Amino acid sequence: MRCPKDFDVTLETGSLAENLSAECCPTCQGAWIDSEAYQAWQNNQVELSPSLDDLPLPSALDINYRPSSVDGRAGLCPNCGHYLVRGRINLRSTAFFVERCPVCKGIWCDRGEWTVLEQLKLNSLIPVIFTEDWQTHVRIKEAEFREKQATIDKLGPDIAEKIFELAVLLEEHPNGDFGVAYLMRRFET
Repeated sequence: MRCPKDFDVTLETGSLAENLSAECCPTCQGAWIDSEAYQAWQNNQVELSPSLDDLPLPSALDINYRPSSVDGRAGLCPNCGHYLVRGRINLRSTAFFVERCPVCKGIWCDRGEWTVLEQLKLNSLIPVIFTEDWQTHVRIKEAEFREKQATIDKLGPDIAEKIFELAVLLEEHPNGDFGVAYLMRRFET
């Protein structure tokens, strides 16, 4: 079995976690996880499927990670030769791509990506990363995060926290729109 990123290198048997075998590249230090091995391991990790809101927003967490130099390269599935599909993970300071074969569903993690996925508690939910629901959810949550951060930067943390609390109160109140209209009128001048 050849490395998806360096076709001249033969993968070697190793493991990523307890009871999860992988084929590892001695050169780029990436790891290929067979679909069946991942599924068997995953079944012992996740009791219930969490809702998207229960999953962490990677870009909100401060994880120090530098992507592998081969992360930008297209990869070919070592099992069936198809191009690997990329699932983007945005961290606060960078982004990286986990890759998956669209045919055999095997997973490729470049050097260090598995460790970051463990820190994000996404390692047992890798297939979710490739769903449109996840990608849409992340885009919406990241926009909300950036908006909150901009509010904190402009108003300071004390006033911003009061604004966030007021927003929740108005959202939950049956006549909250009246409060929003009142505030908007105050700032029309």
